[in-house]
Amino acid sequence: MERRKWEDLPEDCLVNVFRRVGMETLLLDVPFVCKSWYKATLNPLCWERLDFYDIMFVPKDDCFYRFYDVDGVRMVHKLMDEYRIKEFSAGSMIKFLVNRSNGKCTVLNLPADGCKEEVFKFVIDKCPALRCLSFSCDLFKTDYLPIIQELIEKCKYLEFLTILDFKVSNLKEIVAKIGLNCKNLWGFAAPFAYIGEEEAAAIVTNLPHISYLILKHSRIDRKYLVEILHGCKRLFHLDVSNCSGFKIDDKLLKLASHIHTFKYEGVID
Repeated sequence: MERRKWEDLPEDCLVNVFRRVGMETLLLDVPFVCKSWYKATLNPLCWERLDFYDIMFVPKDDCFYRFYDVDGVRMVHKLMDEYRIKEFSAGSMIKFLVNRSNGKCTVLNLPADGCKEEVFKFVIDKCPALRCLSFSCDLFKTDYLPIIQELIEKCKYLEFLTILDFKVSNLKEIVAKIGLNCKNLWGFAAPFAYIGEEEAAAIVTNLPHISYLILKHSRIDRKYLVEILHGCKRLFHLDVSNCSGFKIDDKLLKLASHIHTFKYEGVID
């Protein structure tokens, strides 16, 4: 009995496999095996998940001339050779892959380095089906509140939003906008935030049905944490690890006893 070859598999089967491999493998390995594999990688469904956290961009002047994974293995010269790219930049790479997704991208994790404000606006316009988004406010040179509010208005299907910033401001306005536009949101992460009276009230008022809330490395006074615990009754996962402003005691643990996963390691009073 003759054995079937991988390259002879129907394209939809190949796509179903390739959409599960890492982004670098999909870029640098799979397309160069054979013509049928290359054709399958052009299917937008292969690019539903764009995770740039696994790629670090190393700057040289205004160009990003190489990238590598977290183990320092990959070099971008292979990418440039294979795709005949003369000048490589993080922004052009992000745009290229977003265009490959053709509006099918549902998960997008943008890098803190190499992604400019203009690129951010581009990808948001091109990814109307986003379910999960993670980005850093460090990529904005101007006031980022209007940009994020515009993002939230466009991404009505968001289910999980992560905003990375060591000094995130305007959190109450951002959360209020989320409450109005993102009815399917079940997870929100804002590490390194300041959670004061207004911020806690905004979370309770606008995200009362939130399941996952990640506030690690934030500043939260005890009374505002208590307010969140009282107000967000559907919390399944709460992460306040390495936060400051309160200490863990039996009363707080009892109040959080309904939460399946309550992370509080490294809390500093």
